[in-house]
Amino acid sequence: MSIFRKVEISIVLGIVTSILFSVFSFAQTSTQIRQNVLRLHVIANSDSAVDQNLKIAVRDAVLNEGGKIFDGSVTVENAVEKITPHIDELTEIARGVISEYGLSYDVDVSIDNEYFETRTYENVTLPAGKYLSLIIKIGEGEGKNWWCVMFPPMCISAADEENTLKTVLNQKEIKLVSKKPRYEPRFKLVEIYESFKYKIFG
Repeated sequence: MSIFRKVEISIVLGIVTSILFSVFSFAQTSTQIRQNVLRLHVIANSDSAVDQNLKIAVRDAVLNEGGKIFDGSVTVENAVEKITPHIDELTEIARGVISEYGLSYDVDVSIDNEYFETRTYENVTLPAGKYLSLIIKIGEGEGKNWWCVMFPPMCISAADEENTLKTVLNQKEIKLVSKKPRYEPRFKLVEIYESFKYKIFG
């Protein structure tokens, strides 16, 4: 093998190694972000105008009337302990709104680890994967959904999202969530991997 061929192989191996390291580092940072974020997920019964409006009304009622629950003290670490005792209360809040709309949909409120694709919220992009979430499923839950970041609290506050996240994420993680998926192909690679893992292991 000529020295030039050896140099070519070395360069290619160096590039491949660099790419793999970059993707691995990106995926590792994504994992750390998922471990520090609590999400709220509201799923409409269907995509009809009435059901979509109902979804937003339920969201507003839960966030407003449940204010004493979501007072900033709920974190990823204590979410299950803090929210679980109030599941029935949150369910009744949602049912009240549904009744006001003259509908009889059932509603299921739970807190669980849930898979999300890569999503952008305001100026923040969260990588794909499983996040601990407060899930409110209205009726059949077959309509478009709405989500926000419950911890750190970004559902109600009009504060700058990046500054809010700085309370729980380090600089490397902040840099990642500030990227845009269309300009950052590693988001897609992480999403493909996380989607595959979710389908296999749940």
